[in-house]
Order: sequence, then C-alpha cells, then structure tokens
Amino acid sequence: MSTTSLLSVVVPVYGSAQILPETHRRLTEVLRSLEDQLDYEIIFVNDGSPDDSLEALRRVAATDPRVRVIALSRNFGHQVAITAGLDHAQGDAAVVIDDDLQDPPEVIPQMVAAWREGHDVVYGVRTERHGESAFKRHTAAAFYRVLARLSDTPLPLDSGDFRLMDRRVLDALGSMREESRYVRGMVSWVGFDQVPLPYVRHPRHSGESGYTLGRLMKLAFDGIFSFSSKPLELVMRFGMLVTAIAFIYGVILVVERLLNPATVPPGWTTVIVAVLFMGGVQLVSIGVLGAYLGRVFYETKERPLYVVAERLNVSPRSQP
Repeated sequence: MSTTSLLSVVVPVYGSAQILPETHRRLTEVLRSLEDQLDYEIIFVNDGSPDDSLEALRRVAATDPRVRVIALSRNFGHQVAITAGLDHAQGDAAVVIDDDLQDPPEVIPQMVAAWREGHDVVYGVRTERHGESAFKRHTAAAFYRVLARLSDTPLPLDSGDFRLMDRRVLDALGSMREESRYVRGMVSWVGFDQVPLPYVRHPRHSGESGYTLGRLMKLAFDGIFSFSSKPLELVMRFGMLVTAIAFIYGVILVVERLLNPATVPPGWTTVIVAVLFMGGVQLVSIGVLGAYLGRVFYETKERPLYVVAERLNVSPRSQP
C-alpha cells in the first residue's frame, strides 16, 4: 500500500444534530494524525433524520471539503444508511462508525495499523459497554450467542458495525443488494482475512439512541432469518416431537381402554389444553414460514435499496 492510500469513514446519521459537531471534530482530529500515512474523506449519511441533522451536516460540509454528505429521501434504516455510505466510499479501505461516539474514533489508528499489516477486515469487539442498561447488555450478549449458534456463517461475538474493510471487501459487499440487510453478517459471509480488535464502548455522547426495542428486534430477526435456515429445521423437529408424543399418548389411551373398558376417558380440560397447544405450535410455524416468505416477496420487487435526495461535496465519479 502506498502512502497516498485513501481512507473513507462512513457515519450513518439519525436524529443527531447536537452530536454532529463533536463527532466531526473528534474524527477530524484522529484522521489528521494519520495524514502522513493516508488521505481521508468522511461520509455522513443522513437517514431521514426528524431533527436538524441535515442542516448541521450542511454547515460542516461548507467548512470542510473532505466531508461528503449523502441525504436519503426518507428513513430507510441504519443498515441501509451504512450501505449507502459504502456505495459512495472511494477509499482503499473504509471504516464504519456510528455518530453517537459510543465507538471511539481514537481506535481507528489501530484498525489502520492492522490493515497495513495485511488484514482485510478489522472488526471491533466490545470488551465493556459503558452507559448501557443491564437489560440491553444481557439481551445483546444473548442475541449474539443465539445468532452464532443458529447461523450457517460463523459470526464473531460482541461485535457491531464498527470495523475497517479493505477495498476488496467493499467491492464484494457492493455486489450484494439483498433487501433485508445485516451488514456485520454480510461482512462475515464474504470471508477474506478478518481479525478482532478489542475496545471499550463509551457512553452515548448525548441524546437517545434511534434503535428502539422494535428496531432492535427487527435487526435481530434480519440477522437470524438472513443467515440461517435453522428456524425452519427447528420447527420441523418440534412438530415431529409433538406428533410422536401425541402418537404415544394415543397408544396408551387405546391400551388402557382395552385393558379396562370402565376407564373414564380424559376430560375436557385435557382436550382443550391439547387443542390450544397444537394451535399455538401451528401459528408459530406459520409465522416462521411467513418471515422467510416475506423476505422472498420483497426481494422479487428488485427496488433500489435507497433513494438519495441530496449530495454535498460528492464528485460525479464517486456516485454509484
């Protein structure tokens, strides 16, 4: 790699007008310390923010020619915003980092050093998560472990979207236009030489996270259903188990009736419990099938992943 390598830093933005000046300041401070090694660009992707984030980005772009702004026409979601930024990245490598400064920009030089050693992906692994509730820490840890067990692709534990990717990885990701996106899983799927980088996650600088419980659940489902068919296998196995239990119970009832005709048949309670249980199993099974089928439905539409409303400091050659 030559000393003129270009590093793209992709920052998805949603509802972060108050944070953006500090985010830009800290990123710029870190990246300037690397100027003897590489050039850089910062790509902010405004994902239909409901506040004044776009105005704040316009002010930043007016004072810093290395800042690119991609404004999406509406909120398409965090994973799509990351995709839009990577699509516009012109660098020999790209770093993805959130705008809330929970992932410290000061870790980027360590990622660059590992990249220069020849690694294609350097992904951050959270050793500690300051400023987050015990509920969020425990549910996040449980999700990563459940997903790792279910996924057909090996996925690293306790890692988010904070990572550096070489141009070869970016080109591979750019060819993957699936609707239901789980970027960290997609990066694992493409392969190449990937190494972890432990770091401590900081408290959010200000404001509140745009990831509500509903959005977190959607991300979890996207991760599971996009990288594993095991939920279908589990439903089938559970159905076979229930069928076997019902068959054995039926045989027991027949034998008992033959041996003792005076036996009183099981009452309505047993019947109602069995019917409700089987109804619940069937609804869950249909729901799992529907989740996979719904993803097929959206993929067949072949719509663009996002629509750009405005670009600032973006040259025509860097537009996808």
